[in-house]
Amino acid sequence: MGSLSEYLIVALMLALATSPIAYASDPSPLQDFCVAVDDYKSAVFVNGKFCQDPKIAKADDFFYSGLQIPRNTSNPVGSTVTPVNVAQIPGLNTLGVSLVRIDYGVKGLNPPHTHPRATEILFVLEGTLYVGFVTSNPDNKLFTKTLYPGDVFVFPEGLIHFQFNVGETNAVAFAGLGSQNPGVITIANAVFGSHPPISPDVLTKAFQVDEKVVEYLQAQFWWDNN
Repeated sequence: MGSLSEYLIVALMLALATSPIAYASDPSPLQDFCVAVDDYKSAVFVNGKFCQDPKIAKADDFFYSGLQIPRNTSNPVGSTVTPVNVAQIPGLNTLGVSLVRIDYGVKGLNPPHTHPRATEILFVLEGTLYVGFVTSNPDNKLFTKTLYPGDVFVFPEGLIHFQFNVGETNAVAFAGLGSQNPGVITIANAVFGSHPPISPDVLTKAFQVDEKVVEYLQAQFWWDNN
């Protein structure tokens, strides 16, 4: 048995760890950016969304239907992501959680991407998925796993990750994300499909390839499966 002082120290550490004063930064933003304005009348977005009066809230504000329906995966990457976040369920505002359904055709890919505002936990319902994520610089270590129905895998917040259907049938997965608006940045789309395009001089230097390769990639249609 530990002494009373040891218990008090542990209790104090836990209290500090969960106390607001333990945080040394502002709350994480729930959008890509928020430009400050002096005129509140021109303000259209805050860290989240404006709240309606709780007295007029209704059950449908917390409800979504149809996530059991298979989605069409006949697209260039062979997958479709169906989000259920604050845009679909207004009642998720400020609650810090959302959900997606991901359908994969045979050899379908959810391309390398990141969620800038959320950790993701993936559950495989049907099929076989090869999944992975890459750690930040300088290690860039790749963690991969082949998942089967009933398996669960976690993608840490902000890290590049992917899922690829390596089975002979369609696959279905569901994922929970730790934000009402986790955001998604598909790497290829962002780098080669930005508007306006990133200068080929920049990408040629970054990827150490011929400028014609960059121009070819920028000329492609980068499919958004979200």
